[in-house]
Amino acid sequence: MKIAINGFGRIGRAIFKIALEKGINVSAINH
Repeated sequence: MKIAINGFGRIGRAIFKIALEKGINVSAINH
């Protein structure tokens, strides 16, 4: 599964960390 993160504040970083732990591909980050 691919996801994109809109914003890389506190919640964006938390989602990114969870995605990495679960092996989800983060395809884009809109900062």
